[in-house]
Amino acid sequence: MHVVLAEDSVLLREGLVWVLGSAGFEVVAAVSDAEGLLRAVDDHEPDLVVTDVRMPPSHTDEGLRAALLLRHRRPKLPILVLSQYVEERYATRLLSTATTGIGYLLKDRVADVAEFLDSLRRVAAGGTALDPEVVAQLLLRRHSDPLDLLTRRESEVLALIAEGRSNAGIAEALVVSESAVGKHINNIFAKLGLSGAEKDHRRVLAVLRFLKI
Repeated sequence: MHVVLAEDSVLLREGLVWVLGSAGFEVVAAVSDAEGLLRAVDDHEPDLVVTDVRMPPSHTDEGLRAALLLRHRRPKLPILVLSQYVEERYATRLLSTATTGIGYLLKDRVADVAEFLDSLRRVAAGGTALDPEVVAQLLLRRHSDPLDLLTRRESEVLALIAEGRSNAGIAEALVVSESAVGKHINNIFAKLGLSGAEKDHRRVLAVLRFLKI
C-alpha cells in the first residue's frame, strides 16, 4: 500500500516512515508542508494520505485544508489527519465532507503502534478512525434530542462506533457479547430515527447525528 506522508517535524516524520515501512506500507513521499503534500499526491496517486493539521508557513490549518482539497479532488482517497491537540471543529469539518476513508487522531496515539496501525488499515479500507478524546469532548457538549434518549450504555456504543470500531471491537472494549452490541446498535438506530431502508448507511448516519453534522 502506497502512502504519502506530510509532517513538518523531522523526528516524527522519520519515525512514521519507519513505523509504516516496518508494517508493510510503502511511503512513496514524505513531505513537510501542504504544497508538497498536494504535489506528492498528484505525482504518486497513493492509496492513503497521512497528514498533520498544522504545517508551514502559518502552522494553523494548512494540512487540514490540503486534506479537504484532496478529498474534493479525489473523493475516494483515504486520509488520516494527525493533530497535537483535540480540535473537534477540524474533525467535524472532515466528516462533513466525507463519511468513508477518514481518520482524525491525536499524535499521542502513534505511541501505541499496534492501535495506530489498526486505525490506518481501517481508514485505508474505507472506514473511519476518530480519536477517543474527540469523542469524549463531543459527548460532554451534547444537550438535545434524540441523543438524550440514549441510555448510558447506548451512548458508549455510539461513541465506539464513532471511533470506527466494529461490533467485535465494541464487544471487546465493553466486555459484552456481540449479540448484546447488536441489540444496543438496533436501539440506537431506532431512537435516532434511522430506518431499515437506510440499512447500508445507518452506522455512518448515526455518527453524523452524534457529531451534529
